[in-house]
Amino acid sequence: MKKLIAFQGLSQHDTTVHAKYRSSACGPVTVAAIMQYHEEPEVGIDQLYRLLGSTRIGLFTWRLLRNFHKVGGKRYKVAKVRSIEAVKVELLAGRPLAMKFDRYFTFQWFSKPPYSYHWVPLVGFEQTAKDLTLYFHDNGQKNRPSKMRTVSYQKNRKVLTFVKITPKGRQ
Repeated sequence: MKKLIAFQGLSQHDTTVHAKYRSSACGPVTVAAIMQYHEEPEVGIDQLYRLLGSTRIGLFTWRLLRNFHKVGGKRYKVAKVRSIEAVKVELLAGRPLAMKFDRYFTFQWFSKPPYSYHWVPLVGFEQTAKDLTLYFHDNGQKNRPSKMRTVSYQKNRKVLTFVKITPKGRQ
């Protein structure tokens, strides 16, 4: 089974993002891209960076969950997704999720995920007999825009966190 959502990724290195935020703006860029998917966002990435409580080392999950009301108010529901089956349900319903790679705060220091600490929009999956492949946008680099990438769920499951950000009418 395969599901892929038509999604436009954003780059954290875009010139619209303040230069001092670019290296740690992956969380706000992920939130902005998901909000853009659902509707036109009312705030810019720099404002999201401040409202969500991002820091130089990134956006902590608990801060995203606690501070999102400053951005989405009561129009959105934001919640941590605790099982991969629930993640697949969200994707099958056409709702992208925020996915965080985090080998530091999950105490997986010796693992080798594609990113040590990075938020990305999760936009699809492909289930095979041996593994689950996750499709995500990587939020770009200094010299290129965001592009679609894939990662094995089985190899990275210990470092992944999923957060759903959905308008209240689309749950």
